[in-house]
Amino acid sequence: MAEKAIIKYLSGKNLKLTPQRKLILEVFLNQGGHVSSEELYDIVKARNPGIGQATVYRTLKLFSEAGIAEEVRFGDGVSRYERKDSQNHHDHIICEKCFRQVEFSDPTIEDLQEKQARKHGFDLISHRMVLYGVCSDCRE
Repeated sequence: MAEKAIIKYLSGKNLKLTPQRKLILEVFLNQGGHVSSEELYDIVKARNPGIGQATVYRTLKLFSEAGIAEEVRFGDGVSRYERKDSQNHHDHIICEKCFRQVEFSDPTIEDLQEKQARKHGFDLISHRMVLYGVCSDCRE
């Protein structure tokens, strides 16, 4: 499904799913969780040393534009990407000291967000919730 989405997006931009982009897509989809462009580059480079870091970075941006990846920032200055999957929406809690992050889902919170959007006359398209705090390890 992600491959079809990127092919459709690229064709609309008169671009193609090159072997390099296809490899980057495969590696990205198999990562799970959050990955920086540098981390993804290291993995891709191990499989194809001819792919440059700029290619990985630009391709991740294309994935974001196509709606299959989402850029997330945890306050440590590093942009990370995760698979954008409306079926498995989750939110984040991030420690402001060590930048540890926890993903969570809560149907009650999701319902409240939907209700607030409707109350104010909005149809939600997407949303992101990030909570910041200090984890138990850093409090000690």
